[in-house]
Amino acid sequence: MTAEEQFLALLDSQPAVRVSVQAYRGSVPREAGAWMAVFAKTTIGSIGGGRLEWQATELAREQLGGQAGTQVRRFALGPSLGQCCGGEVTLQFEPVSAQDIPRLQHHFLAQQARWPNVALFGGGHVATALVQVLGRLPFLVHWLDSRDGIFPGTLPGNVRAEHSEPVQRAVAGLAPFSRVLIMSFSHAEDLDVLAACLLRQRLHRDLPFIGLIGSRSKWAVFRHRLAERGFGADELAQVTSPIGVPGIAGKAPEVIAVAVAAQLLQLNATIDAVPSLPTK
Repeated sequence: MTAEEQFLALLDSQPAVRVSVQAYRGSVPREAGAWMAVFAKTTIGSIGGGRLEWQATELAREQLGGQAGTQVRRFALGPSLGQCCGGEVTLQFEPVSAQDIPRLQHHFLAQQARWPNVALFGGGHVATALVQVLGRLPFLVHWLDSRDGIFPGTLPGNVRAEHSEPVQRAVAGLAPFSRVLIMSFSHAEDLDVLAACLLRQRLHRDLPFIGLIGSRSKWAVFRHRLAERGFGADELAQVTSPIGVPGIAGKAPEVIAVAVAAQLLQLNATIDAVPSLPTK
């Protein structure tokens, strides 16, 4: 369950104060749009931790016990707050209750709609571990496999699974600007998906990242076979293989999943970076 889902589920039975980063200047713990929900005995989400979050939580609980409306406060992250970031954060303190759930749902859905799309081909161990990591990050994951009964019964809220046979047929219907990750159970299937992605690139140029799991020797074989299918050097250069940020040792599914997720986060800084939405 995502933080947003946890927040709305608990809000249905008790009020809260939603604390959100409205603006910032200089070095700060979190970006604009970051939020936490402060309930009487618990908090969900985070605006960066440390003394800032502790003080914001105390102020929110004071507000929760009174009748004050939405408030805006500025915090200098200097010696007076016991932090040395040196920046300044503007926080909004917004009392919310069950009647606000529809509005908050609309806000979270609108925010989520602007997340990058990831098309993940393959339902094996690495893909399953990767879905668990991406399920807690700002991505919309389209998970595909050609086999029946391969997906777990419960998926993170930002993940949808689809059976496609043959699986490469799904490439044509991917959301524009999807980041594609190919890690099926079959090298032949990997090759067909990769060829379909390159054909789509030839027509539309709308897949900013095509990643293939495997070794350099696997990619060398694939590169030769794709060249035989008529793909040129410039087209093959659009493929990243192996995938994952360099320098992370280990081949356990969880290790690979973290390395690949980190690579996708790095890409967000250079490929269609997602702007924060205003909180209201």
